[in-house]
Amino acid sequence: MKRESPLSYLEPLDTRARGVAVLDALADMIERAGLGIGDRLPPEVSLAETLGVGRSTIREALNRWEGLGIIKRRQGDGTYLTARVQTSHGLVPTMVRLEGEALLRLIEVRRALENDVVRKATVHATPAQRRQISELCALLLAEVDARRPWRKADAAFHGAIYDASGNPMFGQILSRLDLALERAHESPFGRDEFGLASFPPHRALADAILASDADGAVAAVNVILDSVAGEIRSIIADTPSRGG
Repeated sequence: MKRESPLSYLEPLDTRARGVAVLDALADMIERAGLGIGDRLPPEVSLAETLGVGRSTIREALNRWEGLGIIKRRQGDGTYLTARVQTSHGLVPTMVRLEGEALLRLIEVRRALENDVVRKATVHATPAQRRQISELCALLLAEVDARRPWRKADAAFHGAIYDASGNPMFGQILSRLDLALERAHESPFGRDEFGLASFPPHRALADAILASDADGAVAAVNVILDSVAGEIRSIIADTPSRGG
């Protein structure tokens, strides 16, 4: 039985519709057409014509998906799915769930790197570096407790750990990982309140490094990552409302 073209599952959008509306339509197309990882999407020009929007709008939408690791472009060949795409049928917008799933994949990568970097930092840090990490942790937690902007203090704390590992590549790679994953301006994952529950375990991480306890440091960084992953899963839990 011949499979329908994915384009048959699209309908023209209001010409003013952009961004999220286009991505929602593409996600619906992928789900209804039964496309999976490794399948190729229709050409940009066909998507634009079928939806009734400009090609630049399609390109902007696909750029966002590429930043989330959902698609991969192969020059001269096309655009392929690299992650599962399903629409949301509950209260959570499709793009929020897709962003959350991308962040969970990112945490898997971070976990492998962070476990190694904190172990190396605990083993190789000088006494001065251990004290600096502890002091920077105190400054970070003070900023968080006072509800002040904390991102600069957080970067300084983790940067000191990367430096103490003795391998500057760790810091470069980990710093670029977050930048590589594009978040929408309205994303709940970019707000200051996101991830606040993960900050108290930072004290355990700093104390373990200060005490040269490598296993304790690894355990603490995993508690931090587990906390963030748990919050992401809570946000993207797609539970349809009941009744009615």
